[in-house]
Amino acid sequence: MIDSAILSIKGLKTYYKTRDGYVKAVDDVSFDVPKGSVVGIAGESGSGKSTIVQSIFKVLPKNAEIKDGKIEFEGKDILKIDEKIFNKEIRWKKISWIPQVSMDVLDPVYKIKDQLLETIFAHEDMSKAEAMELIVNQLKAVNLPLDVLDRYPFELSGGQKQRVIIATALLLNPELVIADEPTTALDVIVQAQILNIIRNLKNERKFSMIFVTHDLALLAGISDYIVILYAGKVVEMGRTEEVFKSPLHPYTQLLLKSIPDIRKRKEKLQGIPGEPPDLINPPQGCRFYPRCPLAMDICKREEPQLINVSPTHYVACHLRK
Repeated sequence: MIDSAILSIKGLKTYYKTRDGYVKAVDDVSFDVPKGSVVGIAGESGSGKSTIVQSIFKVLPKNAEIKDGKIEFEGKDILKIDEKIFNKEIRWKKISWIPQVSMDVLDPVYKIKDQLLETIFAHEDMSKAEAMELIVNQLKAVNLPLDVLDRYPFELSGGQKQRVIIATALLLNPELVIADEPTTALDVIVQAQILNIIRNLKNERKFSMIFVTHDLALLAGISDYIVILYAGKVVEMGRTEEVFKSPLHPYTQLLLKSIPDIRKRKEKLQGIPGEPPDLINPPQGCRFYPRCPLAMDICKREEPQLINVSPTHYVACHLRK
């Protein structure tokens, strides 16, 4: 664990209750977010990325249960904080969230101005004039024209809506921003614009950040650290440069080989064979072994523990003992 961490997740287990049993979506996950850094979380769909985000922001669906673990923000376990206090003092004010789909957050029957004002008044005691000044400055920061304030969400493009959400997330100058696949469903040009806005605001305001995506190439350009998830488990994590230059887990290696590289045009892209495991009844031992080209007998019997191979690089694989 890192002493300067603004957020520490320790042994988090978040399961979903179904008729067939509990889906172990996040199963004993631990990692830190160093203050002022960007931690990227990557993995296939169903690996537990969004469940971690929802656990931190305390917006899990009704059938979700946090079975064990701690989520410590500035040294306090937010899982033990009363919901009213969390909503008033932490959610959006100290920890904010940029969700995957902007329309999930923007109310279609209210103008953008009213929704931004509501966010401010729910957490801060200030006049409408002061709030509007804050909003205007925020819209300028995300390169939006002021006439957006009098529009409804359906009158905006996808890129404009996403920038409104970024403005909302940063209105109250939070200390930690969670971006959950913020460029999903946007074309590549708009994606680049959104990433530049996020990167510039991060450098200017010095907030810490969790950036969630399935796109490792994207994380290479924005994150300081990377956490690789597979089937609800952390399989590798470390500084971005270390993980990219010396990937140690077979899953990480295969993920990187699936990324197109213009410097290696003659090399064929490699997919990952098989399918993710059933998380109601995950395989014994390593959850990746049914798909792993390097699997050994011990992988079927014993679950590998996360070990450090350098002060900032960790891997959970029997090959690395």
